Amino acid sequence: MDDTIQQPQQQQQAAIPKPSLFSSRKFLYIAILAIIVVIAVALLLTGTGGGGTSPLVQFDNQPVPQSLLAQLSIPSNVSASVRTGFATNFPAKIANATPLTLNGKPEVLYIGAEFCPYCAMQRWALVIALMRFGNFTGLEYMTSSAVDAGPNTPTFTFVNATYSSPYIAFVSRELTNNKVNASTGQYTQLQQMNASQQALYAKYNPSGSIPFTDYANVSKLVGANYNDPTILAGMNWSQIAAALHDPSTAQAQAFVGSANLVTAQICALDNNTPASVCGQSYIKSIESQLG
Repeated sequence: MDDTIQQPQQQQQAAIPKPSLFSSRKFLYIAILAIIVVIAVALLLTGTGGGGTSPLVQFDNQPVPQSLLAQLSIPSNVSASVRTGFATNFPAKIANATPLTLNGKPEVLYIGAEFCPYCAMQRWALVIALMRFGNFTGLEYMTSSAVDAGPNTPTFTFVNATYSSPYIAFVSRELTNNKVNASTGQYTQLQQMNASQQALYAKYNPSGSIPFTDYANVSKLVGANYNDPTILAGMNWSQIAAALHDPSTAQAQAFVGSANLVTAQICALDNNTPASVCGQSYIKSIESQLG
């Protein structure tokens, strides 16, 4: 038996109101409101409304195809036109430090995390620049956190990547993943720094910020060369890669400019080799600005 109060039949009939224009409009307003709520929920679920899950996250940890890597080889005339572009954060000199090397080559040490939107920015610059000196295998797609600045920013992850170059060594540590663990409220740990990496990180980056890049103990970069992840809002990897070939785009100014700055710093480490990269007049000019 339910909790509904049973009324005499005659009283029930008398209580039923006659249809009116007011009641019809009321039901119409309720229906419209219901539709609005459904649309809003759908936007949140797809990420279109500025939060939630983006369709891009389905590509997390998927291999980056060679076709996209080829697009990240930027023509020299585009790079020369951009120069340092929108990059505003230049590496700072490290004085009187023991050189950081690996297998006899200058080592570039990168510390970041997959959730970090500013790491997402810097990985574009690093990948473009490092491919001028060598090659990546195992590079994978990644998006930044859905609940941080610039949610779901398309980028890459170095977790399973290997880099080879006759000129420099590249070492990376992605400290956590990009998704908050519901039980802990934290991002899940991925990689750990060893003792020597932790010592450099603490010494040259006492605030513990990420991303952090140590250029062979010659210079350091705390943060990204360019720091606004909203520049990639609504774009996927292919669209970004295409935009990098047009120096008039904001994406080229941000990431080709940052990559040129990274390239000049690496040239300063490895005796300006290869000449095909470090001998470019725009790279020489940027290198001279580094001091």
